[in-house]
Amino acid sequence: MVELIYNLMRAITSVIGAEQGFINMWEAIRDFLELGGDVLFLIGALMIFMWILIIERMLYFAINHRQVVKKTVAEWNARSDRKSWKAHRIREAMISEVRLIAQQYLGLIQASVALCPLLGLLGTVTGMVGVFEVMSILGSGNARAMADGISKATVPTMCGMVAALSGLFISFWLQRKAQIEIQLLGEHMTMESRIDQS
Repeated sequence: MVELIYNLMRAITSVIGAEQGFINMWEAIRDFLELGGDVLFLIGALMIFMWILIIERMLYFAINHRQVVKKTVAEWNARSDRKSWKAHRIREAMISEVRLIAQQYLGLIQASVALCPLLGLLGTVTGMVGVFEVMSILGSGNARAMADGISKATVPTMCGMVAALSGLFISFWLQRKAQIEIQLLGEHMTMESRIDQS
């Protein structure tokens, strides 16, 4: 799979005349992944998944949410009964439906943000296991052999933290955006002053 991506990207960059730049970039990425170990693939896949969900939510709020709100408010305003207890419950149900749509994937985004540093710690543990294996086989005098395990211990931790920080603030912003939009929807769906118990 990696070779397929490499060959495809190399063919594309050779057409536009940037093949050497792509090869240099690919080698730097490959060296970084080798330096950090296999856990970096998991962190990278989780970060890509998290950002796909973040971009989807941002596109939803930028494009689709207004249409959903307009449709819901129009359905509410088309009702003749907006005073009764039953109408009040219908209003709450309509707001809840929009809330579910607006908060879709937010929990998954927050879980991904929390999981990235944990995967980084997994890389730390596996890297330190490598250090201890080297120490048990070669003794503690071989610093060069221990350096590989130490790099495999620190690089995933750094990558996990960077991946988490890249999504942390935007996930809080999306959560707050959903809360504000639902509150505004509730204000647009006005009720008559009197609530009957019928």
